[in-house]
Amino acid sequence: MLACDFLHVDTVFLTRLYVFFVMEIETRRIHVLGVTANPTGAWTAQQARNLLLDLGERVDQFRFLIKDRDGKFSKVFDEMFTSSGVRIIKTPPRSPRANCYAERFVGTLRRECLDHLLIYGRRHLRRVLAEYEQHYNTHRAHQSRDQRPPLHDPDQPIDLTAVIKRRTTVAGLIHEYRRAA
Repeated sequence: MLACDFLHVDTVFLTRLYVFFVMEIETRRIHVLGVTANPTGAWTAQQARNLLLDLGERVDQFRFLIKDRDGKFSKVFDEMFTSSGVRIIKTPPRSPRANCYAERFVGTLRRECLDHLLIYGRRHLRRVLAEYEQHYNTHRAHQSRDQRPPLHDPDQPIDLTAVIKRRTTVAGLIHEYRRAA
């Protein structure tokens, strides 16, 4: 199952940027698809095409896509997913909590990252989101996954005698700790 939504970020120069993302619900993996000042139906459909190309044959694993009734999700957007065998589920009108997975991610992103930074523009926001997406998917623990990150490989052995190294990411906001190989 997939969940998608938009979030907005206001820059220091008082422009509003919109971020489009999709979450794989089973693994909690996030795909930040794009950032734009003017999201349109055509732009959103192109981001859906890009996602489907990135997923490749994995798209067969997904049966449903949860989305709201925003006008940015055009008929072409819906057709992109339905042609791949994914059924679209629209949330009820005026009920943002119906897409709880996406709303939870927006809150997490704001609390852990965006509330602590001043965003200068689209390029700066993309860089910050790319770093946060990497952290979220490869390192951040998730309670629903027994404290494992979305891209955790259970077959990878962990050497408990190795030295622990600290790495700073997301403009110095987040520290990741790993065992050195």
